[in-house]
Amino acid sequence: MSDIVITREDGPQKGRYVARIAGIDDEGEIEFTYPRPGIISANHTRVPKAMGGRGVAGTLLNFMLEDARTNGFKIVPVCPYVRGQYAKHPEWADLFTTRPGEDP
Repeated sequence: MSDIVITREDGPQKGRYVARIAGIDDEGEIEFTYPRPGIISANHTRVPKAMGGRGVAGTLLNFMLEDARTNGFKIVPVCPYVRGQYAKHPEWADLFTTRPGEDP
């Protein structure tokens, strides 16, 4: 299994968690926006074919979850992958919200 390196890139209104694997030019990502302070909306997960089958999506999601725990924000699961994984893991409930307009 290849080593997956995850980083977070932030912009003023949006950002992304980026997965890179040495020797592969493409990147995997979870794109997010900031609907309000203390909340990010996980909008889209993308894993290129070159990275398929290596656990990239799960590694990206785990990094985002740990980031939420460490930095005290909630996640709105808009992306079908993130939403599906959240449905399978009720123990993550404290990290998610489906109401971005409410207090985190």
